[in-house]
Amino acid sequence: MCTGSVSGSGSDSGSNVWSKARGVVLKSLVLIGGALLLKRLTKSTTRWDHARIVADSLSGEKFSREQASREPDNYFNLRWLSCPAAEMVDGSRVLYFEQAFWRTPHKPFRQRFFMVKPCSKEMKCDVEFSTYAIRDSEEYKNFCDRSKDQRPQPEEVIGDIAEHLTTIYLKRCDRGKRCLYDGSTPADGFPNTWNGSSYCTSELTVLKNSEIHTWDRGYDDDGNQVWGVKGGPYEFKPAPASSFSDPFSSLKFPPQLMEKRIEGSFVLQE
Repeated sequence: MCTGSVSGSGSDSGSNVWSKARGVVLKSLVLIGGALLLKRLTKSTTRWDHARIVADSLSGEKFSREQASREPDNYFNLRWLSCPAAEMVDGSRVLYFEQAFWRTPHKPFRQRFFMVKPCSKEMKCDVEFSTYAIRDSEEYKNFCDRSKDQRPQPEEVIGDIAEHLTTIYLKRCDRGKRCLYDGSTPADGFPNTWNGSSYCTSELTVLKNSEIHTWDRGYDDDGNQVWGVKGGPYEFKPAPASSFSDPFSSLKFPPQLMEKRIEGSFVLQE
């Protein structure tokens, strides 16, 4: 009995020690895991992360279909198409961009290069978004729709970046807002002579799910708006392939009316 009693007591003591050790190990693992998770959740977004998010959001095929359906007298159903084209030595991302009427997607009326990079540290913004003319725009038509071996290559793209047109300075939106980034050109805009204007301004908002809102307007020397929509920005939303189906065919306009509306509300060439 005594032997048995001594043997049992030793077993209980060892078990208690092991239980305590296991508890300490588990607590340590929980604390380490929690610290790692907290570090991941609180990790700050880098300057280049901001630029990447904006560039990715600008890429893809989008349409202003819903807006045109709501307000057919003020907005067209336009196709926005953009894709990566090159990367500069400093890491800036260059995207090709074209815009067309949704029924004639392969006949773009506007072609540009986008350049996206972080704002310099001394500036009060997160992302610098610039647009450039293309040296030989005809060569780039339908760039994004072609296979990569049928496109101008990155070194050619860099060589074809022509006149600087505008720069928009984007800031990350505050928490709780619908947008991710929002910004505009400086108040005095950039030189522009289309349709009697002397300068133009642009606003850009990047929303969740890669939705883009953009508002371009031209003004004369007296500050009168001479081109661009007046009611608010164009709203471009990613759309499925079925967006080319016929249900939207109800929004048809006679050629003469279309031309008149274009001159009054939207700039085709700057």
